[in-house]
Amino acid sequence: MGRITLQGVRKAFGSHTVIHGADLDIADGSFVVFVGPSGCGKTTLLRLIAGLEDVTDGRILIDGSNVVGVAAAKRGLSMVFQSYALYPHMSVRGNIGFGLKMAGVARPEINRKVEAAAATLNLTPYLDRKPRELSGGQRQRVAIGRAIVREPKAFLFDEPLSNLDAALRVQMRLEITTLQKQLATTAIYVTHDQVEAMTMADRIVVLNAGRIEQFGSPLELYDRPDNLFVAGFIGSPRMNFIGKEMAKRYGAPTIGIRPEHLRAARDGEGWQGVVSVAEHLGSDTFLHVDVPEIGRLTARSVGELGLTTGDRVRLSPDPARIHRFDADGRAIRS
Repeated sequence: MGRITLQGVRKAFGSHTVIHGADLDIADGSFVVFVGPSGCGKTTLLRLIAGLEDVTDGRILIDGSNVVGVAAAKRGLSMVFQSYALYPHMSVRGNIGFGLKMAGVARPEINRKVEAAAATLNLTPYLDRKPRELSGGQRQRVAIGRAIVREPKAFLFDEPLSNLDAALRVQMRLEITTLQKQLATTAIYVTHDQVEAMTMADRIVVLNAGRIEQFGSPLELYDRPDNLFVAGFIGSPRMNFIGKEMAKRYGAPTIGIRPEHLRAARDGEGWQGVVSVAEHLGSDTFLHVDVPEIGRLTARSVGELGLTTGDRVRLSPDPARIHRFDADGRAIRS
């Protein structure tokens, strides 16, 4: 079991509060991602759950038991850090089994668990190698293997892919997602990359300045953001925002429209503008269009589009996909 519940969790360093009364219920076996900009408190919140930081106020429950004040080693959690933190003088086998050895587990049991974890992570051929003989992705799998053998109630990942190149990040996020489903163990994953969050999570926690802005499935956050912050943070390219007189025509101080819901054409109805930048990616075309009295808007079209820098275009939003926000930035639900 690995249900994790936060009740009014607050963390302050002196007079500076970094987590403002977080309430959260993470279901057993789910994959939850904490996402937000730098300094939003996502790593601090993870460290509070892990027991690496002391809670100022509130309770953290693991399977119904309050673990505030319980040592990190006794919470039944395993953490995978941004750095691999492998012992360079030890083999892969030694690194994966080191925690079990320190816990006094018998050698036959250590060997059984290490070999099972290595098989799961495709590390069996490398068990006798040193970390310096491994690629970055293989080193990260060793760090994950070290967490697996402890058979934790939950895995805690603190930006584990940030040291990898772009292609390897894509491969590793698929491997981590597949592994979590295979093990059916609760996972909490911290990242600043909202694409990672959207592709990996069952549910996403969006954090901003130490507060939880929204908690829901990736598509819930994408299709029904609670406020301007979530709407602008989730999605790439980001949502277009339009205010002032133009927004008032839609009955709101601010409206938002995602790039794929903004049709671009040489003529017809809509807002007239000039293409300032055209990004032709083959599968998609992104047009960044300067529109008088509105500003720069981004439109996304599938495939190649016969428009380029300097062309005059018309942009027309899909009326059914317009998001409306009140003066405080909260979503207006019709």
